[in-house]
Amino acid sequence: MRLDISAPIIPFEGFGGIKLYSTRDELGELLELKDTNSIIINNKWIRYDIQNSIELFFHLGNNKLFRITTLENYKGRLFEKIGVGTTEEELLNAEPSFVYDDFEEVWESDKGVFIEMDAETNTVKWISVYIPELDSESFDECKW
Repeated sequence: MRLDISAPIIPFEGFGGIKLYSTRDELGELLELKDTNSIIINNKWIRYDIQNSIELFFHLGNNKLFRITTLENYKGRLFEKIGVGTTEEELLNAEPSFVYDDFEEVWESDKGVFIEMDAETNTVKWISVYIPELDSESFDECKW
C-alpha cells in the first residue's frame, strides 16, 4: 500500500488512499513504514504518525480507523480548495458551513470535518475527517 499525499480529502470517507473504518491489519503495511511513530491515548485509542503526512486514529476496542488528520507534508485538498496553509478567510470563503467551536478551538463543519488553525499564522494546520459515529453513544462501545 502506498500513501498518496496529494489525494483529495473526503469527509466521512478518508484520504491519502486510506478509508475510514479500515482495520489496523488492513493497513499494516502502511503502519510499518519508515518514519512512523505510534502512541496509545487514554488506553482506548492508538495514533500513528506517518512520515509527517498523516495521523491515523484507531479504537483499540475494535482496531478500526475512526479519524484521519493531515500533518505538515500532506498536499491534498478538502472541497478542492482547502489545504494545510489555507488562511481563515480563504477557508470561510471556500466552505461557509464551518462554524468555530470556542471550547474545542476548532472550525467544524456538519459535513464531517474539523480544522485546527496555527495560532501564530492563522492558517490551516490540521484537517481531520472522521466517522459519523464519533459523536454517538455507540462509539466507545465500538458498535460501528
